[in-house]
Amino acid sequence: MDASTTRLPLAGVHHVALITADYPRARRFYLEVLDAEILNETYREERDSHKLDLLLPGGIQLELFSFPSPPPRPSYPEACGLRHLALATTDLEACVALLEARGAAPEPIRVDEHTGARFTFLADPDGTPIECYEISG
Repeated sequence: MDASTTRLPLAGVHHVALITADYPRARRFYLEVLDAEILNETYREERDSHKLDLLLPGGIQLELFSFPSPPPRPSYPEACGLRHLALATTDLEACVALLEARGAAPEPIRVDEHTGARFTFLADPDGTPIECYEISG
């Protein structure tokens, strides 16, 4: 096998993992605002940590962890590491309207100057940026 020309046998993103400072608040946000379904929920006493496996619409898996006193997310100015979680939608206006009705605060819809695609951002309870990116249906 020639490693320089052989492609990795990757099939897609399996999950995204996030850490929360307030487990009940983050759990409620992902379940009630982003329509996640619980796949598994575990409390790990030895770590004083919850682990919540979620399924978001569109088949996106999310692992939500809680740990005692995690450091805040360095976002402003932008820090190295995961920048944001981008979720695809075929109807950005309907998505924004539902998010607002559920108490979230999406930014005004913008247009990507390079692709012409429309998008908006909101934040989860810990300040993790979440992008709603409109794709053609």
